[in-house]
Amino acid sequence: MRRVERRYEIMARSISYITGTQLLALRRHPSIAIVDVRDDERGYDGHISGSLHYASDTFSDNISNLVQAVKGKDTVVFHCALSQVRGPTCARRLVNYLEENKEDTGIKNVMVLERGFNGWEASGRPVCRCTNIPCKGECEP
Repeated sequence: MRRVERRYEIMARSISYITGTQLLALRRHPSIAIVDVRDDERGYDGHISGSLHYASDTFSDNISNLVQAVKGKDTVVFHCALSQVRGPTCARRLVNYLEENKEDTGIKNVMVLERGFNGWEASGRPVCRCTNIPCKGECEP
């Protein structure tokens, strides 16, 4: 009997950017997860409704938990305050983790929110100030 091995084809993943307008239109789609990697400022600045929180300072230690939390999602969007350092860095860490572990997670797109949370809020987009962990996404007016 010939042994058939299951192979996971992992494409070289690149990170792309998404605008606030694009994310606003797509964020309620069940295949998208939004990951806030800000540290303490999430607690007092608010957050995007329904987003997950994985602080950048402990992100590497919790990356396997994130992968479990986003099971069934094909797009993961990262952001920090400005999406210049922490958001892109954590997005790259996820891509590297997925490539190293060759795990079939279903994640096809890893993205970063342009202008981060500060740009999101400055543009008048909805901000949730709940203290639920995780945010249940019920903060909309």
